[in-house]
Amino acid sequence: MIGYVTLGSNDIPRAAAFYDALLASIGAKRDMETERFVSWGVAPDKPSLCVITPFDGQPATVGNGTMVSLHLPNRAAVDAFYKKAMELGAKDEGPAGPRGDSGFYAAYFRDLDGNKLGVFTMSA
Repeated sequence: MIGYVTLGSNDIPRAAAFYDALLASIGAKRDMETERFVSWGVAPDKPSLCVITPFDGQPATVGNGTMVSLHLPNRAAVDAFYKKAMELGAKDEGPAGPRGDSGFYAAYFRDLDGNKLGVFTMSA
C-alpha cells in the first residue's frame, strides 16, 4: 500500500550522501532527484524513501511520534544496517535487539536531520 515516504531535510546534499551510503547497504539506489528532493528504491514497483525540502519553504522539522521503519530479511541485516547508520553519524534511539517475546527484532536511530527511523525483522 505504501508508495513512498518523504523525510524533511534542510540540507539535501548532506542528507543524500548519508542515504546513498546507508541505503546502498540494502541494495537501494537513487531513482529520482531534483533540486528539492532525492529518492531511493530497490525497484520501480516497490516503495521508495525520499528526502525533500518542504514545499511551503519553511524549515524542515522532525515530526514528534513520526517514524519510518524498514523491514529487513533477518537479524544480521538489522545489526549491519544499524551499525552502518551509526558509522555515518546517526544518533542512537535504541540498539538492535529483541523487543518482547514475539520474535520482533529491531533497532532505532535518527538521521542527520533528526528524522527517526527503525529497522526490523520478525524471527522465530
